Amino acid sequence: MTSTQSPTTDDSSPQVAATPQRRANRHVRTLIDLVIAVVVGAIVAFVGLKAIDSVQWPAFNSSNVTRSLTTAGQVVAVAILVIAALLYRYGKARWLVTLLSAAGISGLVTVTLGMPLGATRLYLFGLSADQQFRTEYLTRLTSSPHLADMTYLHLAPYYPAGWFWGGGRYASLMGLPGWEAFKPWAILSMAVAAAIGVVLWARMVRADRGIATALAVTVVTLMYAGPEPYAAVLIMVGVPMLIPMLYGLRGRSRHADGPTASLRSGTSWAAVVATGLFLGLSATFYTLYTGLFAGVAILMALALIVHGWVNASNKALPSDEVSKIRRGVVLAVVGRLVVMGVISGLIALTVWAPYLLARARSEPTSGGTAEHYLPERGSFLPWPMFHLSLVGAITFIGLIWILLRFRQRTIAAALGITVVGIYLMSLLSMLVTAAGTTLLGFRLEPILVAVLAAAGVFGVVELAHWAVGRFGDVRVVVGVLAALAAIAVAQSIPAYLSNEITTAYTDTDGYGDRADKRPPGAESYYPQIDKLIGEKTGRPATDNVVLTADYGFLSVYPYWGFQGLTSHYANPLAEFDKRAATIETWSKATSADDFVRQLDAAPWTPPNVFLFRYSADGYALRLAADVYPNDPNVKRYTVTFDPNLFNDPRFEVTDVGPFVLVVRK
Repeated sequence: MTSTQSPTTDDSSPQVAATPQRRANRHVRTLIDLVIAVVVGAIVAFVGLKAIDSVQWPAFNSSNVTRSLTTAGQVVAVAILVIAALLYRYGKARWLVTLLSAAGISGLVTVTLGMPLGATRLYLFGLSADQQFRTEYLTRLTSSPHLADMTYLHLAPYYPAGWFWGGGRYASLMGLPGWEAFKPWAILSMAVAAAIGVVLWARMVRADRGIATALAVTVVTLMYAGPEPYAAVLIMVGVPMLIPMLYGLRGRSRHADGPTASLRSGTSWAAVVATGLFLGLSATFYTLYTGLFAGVAILMALALIVHGWVNASNKALPSDEVSKIRRGVVLAVVGRLVVMGVISGLIALTVWAPYLLARARSEPTSGGTAEHYLPERGSFLPWPMFHLSLVGAITFIGLIWILLRFRQRTIAAALGITVVGIYLMSLLSMLVTAAGTTLLGFRLEPILVAVLAAAGVFGVVELAHWAVGRFGDVRVVVGVLAALAAIAVAQSIPAYLSNEITTAYTDTDGYGDRADKRPPGAESYYPQIDKLIGEKTGRPATDNVVLTADYGFLSVYPYWGFQGLTSHYANPLAEFDKRAATIETWSKATSADDFVRQLDAAPWTPPNVFLFRYSADGYALRLAADVYPNDPNVKRYTVTFDPNLFNDPRFEVTDVGPFVLVVRK
């Protein structure tokens, strides 16, 4: 969907008159550009991270050196993007524009996150909070390419494995443990996604505008979704994919004319297939975002059907002819939607099939509470466009542009319907709290900001056209101000993520070190514990089941856990609540014989390794219970085992720092 027309015309209209051969050539060129973007983005990120890692930097939380170098790198990256846009405007080689834009945007991602984290092996949030179970998943899929639950033995995975499976293959290729591969894989995957995004935008609108739009989306995505890399990649690719989603559902017609009524001859199958592929990929990465994108597709289909019905009634035709047109519109739009759904469903099954089969076999499920989370920010709607900041300004302009142009522009309509979908899902999430659950609608804010930021760029373009007509040729002024604004927002990202960055320096990593050179925590004993388990069991980590409350140990090493971090991250097939009750029952065993008998009677593979903490009352495990709708939604409680239970030849007890390691022989 290429356009060089004025902003008031429909951006998709050139495709209406394009011949099949021209369309095919355009698709081939786009695929070539995408391949170039992927290769360039990967190389820039890989080489950039290697260069950063080759220097002994001071810790970010105790020096401003890496902060200043981050800003300098961002300026260089934005300058490369400006050069790419200028080369396009002066008619230079298309491949060079693609090369520079992919290099600039991926370089921006790499320096913005890689430089602040240059002195630590850990990613944002280190091995704390949600990053703990994400790292555990990557560690699991590094140990084997076979789909598996992050914690529990013999269970089909519940959380989509796509991003983590790719990270596992990257870790295996580079010879890194999963926890150490998390940072470079996160940055590399986001750099590649940003490069893909800039090519998609450049193919749908003029390349200079596409570069500006991709820059805006990338910057706000790093700011709002950086800690969740698998979510960030979907935003960078997903926002531009909203436009072919609407075009694919509408068919080869002008936006103002509504959907085509012919499924066979009026459909852009390239757009339909591309959308189906994206939705399928999204389903393998992040369930919540996939639900939003699928819901937006349905909203688009409904809007197109209504538009088609209204258009048909406005034509001076016999009633039976109007009815025929309306039926054709419904069948065509629904048919395209179904094709998208089938394609995406087949791809989604590559990671979802094992879990769905387990549910179809009625395997026991309980205790999973993934939706039981409602922080304060989830109790009100997000309004980024009313914040007094540069992000607030660009998103406000974006909202105004959508409202003014949604009738004339495919892009405005696609982004506008998405904004409506986000707010509807957020409201629905609030409403279902009355039923004892949520839809985690607050997690959609990063997509909202990215969508409005993209629209804001088009709004700025129109403002620039108005300014040229009012004040003369002020394009240089507008361009310089836009570039400076991008740098200003980009350089604020490390400050915005300061807590996440600091945690990456203060957490103890898998080698027992703290990146800020302060004394490490108890996690520094993990390597010694891992070595002892191997010596005493004679088994690899993947053949042991560990009962512990120190879940960071499971993030660093691919041991199976008998119990997960909290019920909110637990696989429903694991029966988290029943396992918790069973652990409490074990703690009340009256003798070693009673304890062993209970272990062997458990309906799940019992632990053969126990990693406790010392306490005044015995060997302690600090477990978690769901207390939603309270906020915080987790209650911590301690279960204590009598040391005499393990004073038996069937167990071997070893003291390791603050830990007690018990191995069942």
